[in-house]
Amino acid sequence: MVIRAVVWDVDDTLFDYTTADREGMRTHLTAEGLLAGPGSADEALARWRRITEEQWARFAAGEVDFVTQRRDRTRVFLGREMTDEEADAWFRRYVTHYESAWSLFPDVLPVLDALAGSHRHAVLSNSSLHVQDRKLRVLGVHDRFEAILCAAELGVSKPEPGAFLAACEALELPPRQVAYVGDHPEIDGRGAADAGLLSVWINRSGTHAAVEPPGGPRRIASLAELPAVLGAHTRFGAPSSFG
Repeated sequence: MVIRAVVWDVDDTLFDYTTADREGMRTHLTAEGLLAGPGSADEALARWRRITEEQWARFAAGEVDFVTQRRDRTRVFLGREMTDEEADAWFRRYVTHYESAWSLFPDVLPVLDALAGSHRHAVLSNSSLHVQDRKLRVLGVHDRFEAILCAAELGVSKPEPGAFLAACEALELPPRQVAYVGDHPEIDGRGAADAGLLSVWINRSGTHAAVEPPGGPRRIASLAELPAVLGAHTRFGAPSSFG
């Protein structure tokens, strides 16, 4: 089956979210006077990451909206009661530092250039359009994508099949003609595979399990491997050698 389009995750797939979040929060905590001494930065950053994942899971499950999960991240992290205005102001100060650390991974532009003439491109993110639309513009790649879909506006988030199918519908293509590339083995990798897309899991860190079950995502360590995965799939219909 010919793959005609690639749908992309954004954070930690195209955009180096982990580094930007870590460096932005480190600068923010220093500015706020919240680092008590040696070692406190690493502990605080690990706790912020854990709280972020927990609150994102609530948002993905539909328990809270996008703005509420931001406020709750702040309240839980600081461990105190805050008004919405206070939580918003604290988070905005963090965002200023976070945005100063934004960058694409170095393999992003080369692969987008390599696939520009052969595949259509779209974005599917478990964030909000307000956030990701601006981010992609600042990073200089917004015009590379025909459609940008986000969970906050869709009302459904990955790994639900409806999220992936919405991206296929936006491209007016059946799932079997669409590849999805993301960094999370379950939310992105397994979710896209279950929805019937060609699922490609980018595992840059190599920290997750090395073996995927049959029918699961194709695993790559760099986006430089993606054209070959798509080429093998479209020309021969054979499994990729990168899994």
